[in-house]
Amino acid sequence: MIGVSQATVSLVLNGRADGEVKIAPETRERVLQAIAETGYVADPVARRLAAGRNRILGVFTYEPVFPSANSDFYHPFLTGMEQRAEQLGCDLLLLTSVPVVDGHRRIFNEGNRLRLADGCVLLGRSLDPQELARLIAEELPFASVGRRDDAGGPVPYVGADYPAVVASLVDRAVALGHRRLAYIGDGDGPESYADRLRGFTTAAAAHGVDTVRERVADRGLDDVLGTVLAAGATVLFVEEYADAVPLVRAARARDLSVPGDLSVVTLGDPTRPASRIDLEFTGFRIPRAEMGSQAVDVLMARIEGSGVAEQRLLPCEPVDGETLTAPEREA
Repeated sequence: MIGVSQATVSLVLNGRADGEVKIAPETRERVLQAIAETGYVADPVARRLAAGRNRILGVFTYEPVFPSANSDFYHPFLTGMEQRAEQLGCDLLLLTSVPVVDGHRRIFNEGNRLRLADGCVLLGRSLDPQELARLIAEELPFASVGRRDDAGGPVPYVGADYPAVVASLVDRAVALGHRRLAYIGDGDGPESYADRLRGFTTAAAAHGVDTVRERVADRGLDDVLGTVLAAGATVLFVEEYADAVPLVRAARARDLSVPGDLSVVTLGDPTRPASRIDLEFTGFRIPRAEMGSQAVDVLMARIEGSGVAEQRLLPCEPVDGETLTAPEREA
């Protein structure tokens, strides 16, 4: 329209017509006048592509998050991500094209669309260390919801401070007079389990009290209960909330009162469906929505060029509940 190059128009549009590049004031005015007359608006998609970003953040889940068995646990994480992405003017892309095999996805499966997004938030109980190492090696921006061990380098994450909150619950049990504590759960595998067990064993050792550890896998909970009772435990620290309910019922079947004869502490929110019971368990709540929100912030810092793999641990919210009291029987 006005006989200037596209480069000149671009410089005026983007406010970069200064420094070494000089554009005559009358040329600038002609460009701005043409923009006003035509109602031209820069294509936001083209601008994002030119900047190497499209304001799309991927969300990759290693386990399905929408089946009813999982939705209650994962929903707050996704809510936190959605709210923060909206505040930042970004869209979320849920990467679902990779098939679930044996209950898990692989992020580098053939045909993955990871690079459609500027970066990716990873969500799941267990993340593949080899895939984390590849993400780090290829310098693909990502952030994990949940603490992760190093994988060829530091992993950026936002996790829950399980050791601190579990240790505080051990402190409380010891202060009430418990001298033999049982840990019911795997205590290894995913970092979240290992962190819970570490908080438990470290605090118990500091107090000099005895501990019993029992796994649930391939055993009935009544059998597990019998073992820890025979060992003299007066309080159970139960890794999985859903295991606490049948343990209480098994205790009542033995004519044991909870919390009088046996105290029970749960270590987090239910990760699988749990039946109802007429008790509020002593334990803690995981800051799931905040973890999701802050994971978006950590990811954005990586996308914008931060060379630091930021790692954050958020405090959990203690729940007083009604299942931890002073023991009525000797250990």
